[in-house]
Amino acid sequence: MMYPVTRMLLVVALFICTSFTSYSQPDDPTPKPYKVLTAGKQITIKSGKPIKSIMVWTSGGHRILEQKEVNATFYIFNITVNEKIFFVMLRLQDGKVFTEKIGVQ
Repeated sequence: MMYPVTRMLLVVALFICTSFTSYSQPDDPTPKPYKVLTAGKQITIKSGKPIKSIMVWTSGGHRILEQKEVNATFYIFNITVNEKIFFVMLRLQDGKVFTEKIGVQ
């Protein structure tokens, strides 16, 4: 009779130990090589590396900007739609792609 109770306690203890040692995603120690600055409806993207292309779309999926061959370390544009949440995708000259969610007033 003691065997099922001991086995159940062992399973519970194992579950508790694994739940404390597991985590969902590892922390990314590398900082982003760019900054997104907002001032009202004006968005400024400053990068330490040359930007190859920029795409911006709304939370509803409507693309509002797609600029290829930027070849600069900064880019300024104005939001022309009445949305609050946007997504920005940057492709740098070295081929790395970054996506970020931003909010505007």
